[in-house]
Amino acid sequence: MMRPSIRISVIFWVVALLMCFGYGISRLLHFKQIFFQHAGIAITQTEALKAYKGPDDPRPQYIPKIIHQVFHNWHEPGNETLPSDWEKVRQTCVKSNPGWEYKLWTERTSREFIETEYAWFLHTYDNYPFPVQRVDAVRYFLLLFYGGIYLDLDNGCKADLSPLLYYPMWITDGGRGALSNNILASRPNHPFWARLTHSLLPWSYNWFFPYATISYASGQWFETAIWEEYHALLPPVDAFPNHEHRLYRLMMDDRMDRPDLDPWIFFTQERGGSWVNWDNYLFLLIGDHLFLFLFSLFTLIGGSIWVGLRLYRRYRAGYSRVKTQPEERYMI
Repeated sequence: MMRPSIRISVIFWVVALLMCFGYGISRLLHFKQIFFQHAGIAITQTEALKAYKGPDDPRPQYIPKIIHQVFHNWHEPGNETLPSDWEKVRQTCVKSNPGWEYKLWTERTSREFIETEYAWFLHTYDNYPFPVQRVDAVRYFLLLFYGGIYLDLDNGCKADLSPLLYYPMWITDGGRGALSNNILASRPNHPFWARLTHSLLPWSYNWFFPYATISYASGQWFETAIWEEYHALLPPVDAFPNHEHRLYRLMMDDRMDRPDLDPWIFFTQERGGSWVNWDNYLFLLIGDHLFLFLFSLFTLIGGSIWVGLRLYRRYRAGYSRVKTQPEERYMI
C-alpha cells in the first residue's frame, strides 16, 4: 500500500525540480540583459569633451551644477569627518568645479532627507540588511529630487565637469558586465529615477549572498535591470526619428592596461572597497569567467535532472517486477 504514495512523492519532486529548473533558466535569461550588451546611447568622455563649446555652448544645459556625495560612517556612527584620503579626493572636485554647489550627505542628513521628501520609503530604507544599501538608495532619490552629478567618495575629478551637463541623464558603463552606479547624473525629476525609486520596494529581497543581495536589491545589478526595463518601454527609434528618447551611457572602462580604450578625462578612481563582504571575490571571479560558470551551472543542472530520471526509471522498473510477482507464483 506504500508504493503508490512513494510514486506520487517521486513525481512531485520531479515536477518541483523541473519548475525550479524553469525558474532558474528565466532568471539566467534575465541576468543576460544585465551583464551583456546594454540599451541606450554610448558616449565616450572624449566625445563629450569635443562636443562642448565652452560657457557659451548653444545646447540646453539639462543638469544643474550640483555635486552629491554620500558618507555614512559605519565604523564610527555619529562621526561625520571624512577620512583624510577621501577628503583629499573630494577637494579635487571642489577645486575643479568652482561655483558649483557641493552637497556631502551624512547618515543623519540622508535619513532626514528621505523622511522629509519620501516618507513612504523610510521603512524600507531603515530596514535594509546592509548599510551600503542605504547609500545606494539615497543617491537615486537625490538625483530624482535635486538633479546634478553623484560621485562615490573614491572617485575624484581630473577636470571641469561642465561638458557633461548637456545630456538629460547619463550613467557610467565600465564596458563589461553590469552598468555602474558609482557616478551618475541627470536633470531633476527624470522619469528613469522615478521608475527606479518606485522599483526599490518590490526588488527588496534577501538573496542569502551579501554581494548578490546588495547588487540585485539596490546596487548596480538592480540599476542595470531597471535601465533595460525602462528602455524596453520606449517607442522604437524609427517611430520618432527627430526626437531621441534613449538615455546615455558614459563609457568608463577600468581596464587601464588597454591602450585602445577611451581614456578617463573627467574622473579618477581611488581607494574603495568599503562594503566588501566575504563573497565579493567569489562573484568577481564568476564575472571574470562568466561563460565557464554558466557552462558548469547548466552541466550541473542537466546532470542532476539526468540522475533524477535514471533513479525514477529504476524505481518504476522495480515497482513493475514487485507487482507481477504474485501473478507469476499463482501460475506456477
